[in-house]
Parts: sequence; C-alpha cells; structure tokens
Amino acid sequence: MIPSIDAAALLDGAPEAVAAVHDGATRTGFLTLHNTPIGAARVASLLQAYRGFFALPAADKEMVDMSRTGASRGWGGMQSEQVDPEANPDLKEVFDIGHEVPDSDLRVYARNLWPARPEGFRAALEAYYRDACGFALELLGAVAGAIGEDRDFFADKFARPMALLRGNYYPARPDWAGDRDFGIAAHTDYGCLTLLATDGQPGLEVLGRDGAWQPVQVPVGEFVINFGEMLEMWTNGRIRATPHRVIGGTGERLSVPLFFNPDAETNVAPIGSGRVIRAADHLQKRFDETYLHLKEA
Repeated sequence: MIPSIDAAALLDGAPEAVAAVHDGATRTGFLTLHNTPIGAARVASLLQAYRGFFALPAADKEMVDMSRTGASRGWGGMQSEQVDPEANPDLKEVFDIGHEVPDSDLRVYARNLWPARPEGFRAALEAYYRDACGFALELLGAVAGAIGEDRDFFADKFARPMALLRGNYYPARPDWAGDRDFGIAAHTDYGCLTLLATDGQPGLEVLGRDGAWQPVQVPVGEFVINFGEMLEMWTNGRIRATPHRVIGGTGERLSVPLFFNPDAETNVAPIGSGRVIRAADHLQKRFDETYLHLKEA
C-alpha cells in the first residue's frame, strides 16, 4: 500500500504523517503527497508549457538536441534512452534542465539548452525548478527525521544540487510495440528523491514486494514521491529504491519529475561506513549507462 500524505501536516511534524512517511520510505519506496506548497494551477501551467514544446516541429526541437552534447541537457528524442539493457530504448521524448555551475567542468553541471519557443517556456521551467528544489529539500528533512536521523542532516548538502528537472512526453503506444517496448522500462531512479508531477493520466506502475505491478495515479496538483539508488546506499538500505515503469497506453501522457540530488562533492557512502563515494561519480556513471549519446561517446 502506497501511503497518501498531507504535505503540510508532514512538514509540521504531525506524528501520523511522519509515521506514514517512514512506512513509505522503508517499505514501498513510494508515497503520494497532497496539500503541498505547489498548487494544481501551478502544475497545470507547467504542463502546458511542456506541451507547447513537445508539439513543436522536429526541426525546432533538434536545435536543442542533447545528442550534440556530452551532457544530459536539452531535448532527447524517441528512443534516445535505454534504462533497461534487456529492453528496447524507451518510447518517449524528454527535455532536461539542471543547475548550472559555469566554473565547473563536471557534466552534471553543464549549461542548459533553451529553445527559441514557445514563449515563456524558459521562465516557467526556471521558476518551477527553483520552487520544487526548495520543497524537495524540506521533504528530505522530513524523511530524515522519519527514519531517526537529524532533520537537518541534508540541509548543507544541496547548495549546488545536481537536480535535474525533466519533462517526459509519452505518445500513445504504437501498434507494433512488443514485449520489450516500454514508455520507460523497469528501473530504479539513480539519485536521492524524485518529486513527480503528472497530467493525471494512468501509466505509472510500481513493483510491489509481492512481485506484482501496482498502478499509481494522482490528479494534477498532487505528487508522487519515490527514492533513488543514491539515497538507498546513503542510508544503509533503510530507504528503498523501488523499480517502476510506464508501459504506455492508448493516449498521450505527460509527467514532470524533479530528480533531486546533492552537491557533486557530497559523500554518499553509507552513513558511518568510513567509505567515500562522491555523488557526482555515482550519478554520472548511471547517466553514461542510460543516455544513448553518452553510451556511444
């Protein structure tokens, strides 16, 4: 069972909400949030901005094609990613932006690529990125408290976050698609916390402990939260990174995940282990295994 949690109550430390987060983080690896600081109208406006971009002619989108770069910024066309090496490349388009650090040579801080249109696209994404990162950091504090760590454990580790905001456009599943074709194949997220907004359409499925795939669907303005490999490692496995997928259906689907990850130099080795695992190394390795243009490079 994936808990549904009142975000305002959680951030206020309400015991019932904290207990639900503990259950979601340690058992299912997923939870959903309502009553958040980011309302339904704000999410609907953001989704409309992405729709305008994905509806552009291919020639316009190719001007910001990430395959021309050595990084994960800009547009990725159909089948430009392969999250599961046992499946075919994913049947979706994406558009990625992230935190820029001009004096860094790390690809996780590469410059963003912005299309000339639609009007207001950049402003909408940058404003949402800023606010979603702030909310995600508050959530991480609440999650830390729920598993018995100091709520401020993460506070100083996200000054230059390797956070990636993505728009996912899933077209209707083509008639020719087979058993190895997915909107996005089964995978676990790579980083810490994923804050997912959707257009309310079905499609997301989560692998339960019983081995069955469970659908997860929320209306516009509510959020799906899940946790990634980095946080599972960092917390000695107390928080779970759970496989999930999108097969694709008869209609289009749009989702907007914020993959919230710490500063590049953060040590994400298991707490108390004495080891050092640099966050940037873990994240870039996983990117290089997923984006086809980075695999080829």
